Amino acid sequence: MNDIEKRTLVDQPCELRAARDEAPATIVGYGAVFNTRSSLLFGSFYEEIAPGAFDDVMSDDVRALFNHDPNFVLGRTRSGTLQLSIDSRGLAYTITPPDTQTVRDMVLAPLLRGDVSGSSFRFRVADDGDEWRQEGEFAVRTIHKFSSLIDVSPVTYPAYDDSHAAQRSLDAWKQVEEGRHLLTKAVQERRSRERLLEIINLNL
Repeated sequence: MNDIEKRTLVDQPCELRAARDEAPATIVGYGAVFNTRSSLLFGSFYEEIAPGAFDDVMSDDVRALFNHDPNFVLGRTRSGTLQLSIDSRGLAYTITPPDTQTVRDMVLAPLLRGDVSGSSFRFRVADDGDEWRQEGEFAVRTIHKFSSLIDVSPVTYPAYDDSHAAQRSLDAWKQVEEGRHLLTKAVQERRSRERLLEIINLNL
């Protein structure tokens, strides 16, 4: 069962910081931002990430990939070529990519030109790490805790995966809400019957 999810930011672009004074070029951006509602996901819900959601995964061995492609490894936390940090805005990353012609041509040059500007990350949500609520026609999901952070990626297209894990969580919440609704309805009907019997008994 695949519980890996992927999200892409379009309003927090990544950028290339050019090399200076013999320091290598770096790619910087945000993998996620806090307290910011996403666009409508999969036509059914909005999503927000709460501060503190990444606290338990900052020691994970995370990769930086280009377009989530494992053939384009740009950095890794274990080797120090990917650095992750949390600030008031969200999860920030700094990638020191390998100095190869392929990376220069396929990644750095498009970043410098502005042809690539999106950021994305893949993750797993912890058990009971999210909560749902209804707002108007759509549901809103707030993620409070991740169980793993898999990769962060500069991406060409702001695309979302078909998130079965999110859909399962949404379906489970809907079932609970439906159960609560039925229970509330049953209690209300019972109280109505009891009040009716009281009125009948008083009139006897």
